[in-house]
Amino acid sequence: MEIEILYEDPHLIVCVKPPKVPSQGDPTGDADMLTLLKEHLKKEYPKVKNPYLGLVHRLDRPVGGVMVFAKTKEANGFLSKQMQDKSFQKKYLVVACGKPEQTQGELKDFLLKLSSVNMSKVVETGTKNSKEAILEYEVLKTIKDEQYGQLSLMKINLKTGRHHQIRVQLAYSGLGIWGDNKYNKAFVKNKEWTQIALWSTELSFIHPKTKKRLVYTSIPEEVLPFSLFTNIL
Repeated sequence: MEIEILYEDPHLIVCVKPPKVPSQGDPTGDADMLTLLKEHLKKEYPKVKNPYLGLVHRLDRPVGGVMVFAKTKEANGFLSKQMQDKSFQKKYLVVACGKPEQTQGELKDFLLKLSSVNMSKVVETGTKNSKEAILEYEVLKTIKDEQYGQLSLMKINLKTGRHHQIRVQLAYSGLGIWGDNKYNKAFVKNKEWTQIALWSTELSFIHPKTKKRLVYTSIPEEVLPFSLFTNIL
């Protein structure tokens, strides 16, 4: 499998993760991003027997879009620190079922991870082991679909990085993501597989060596249902 590389230097690799490919190895044994990119490095640098590759952040397996990986331990530490201090910025595109009352806003909830079923849920403030989840959204356009009714193309600015955060928060607010068979009731009983309409569209971070801010983007223009909105993507 060929991975689209957006940028590469001695410190990091920015690439586009295809949907259905795990960010790292899992019990399925399917090809994952870490393994695929290590194969790329071995091919590009045959003298290096075991190249270093650090997982800076993750995307859920069904989600596609832009990711960054560190090629040195120093770069990994530098980028990971940005994740902690919120200077590492992540934006997503989603197609949600429904239309928000406001064209832009902020969602704040407390999420509790349910490891036994690989899901999360919104809980009351102060619930033991819960974590605050914050995201900002902007509605780019809403259209009418014959099967699913109103569909809204939204840009999400993720302020925190919680388990299944965007999927949980949007579903809780009545805006389940198109194709999400975990949290969107319209798709939970769907017998046919559908690609979740959630895409990592932009990453912004400080380069570990040059200290300059870099921005990389990926637009799923040909992926359904994003393709319904091609006139504004």
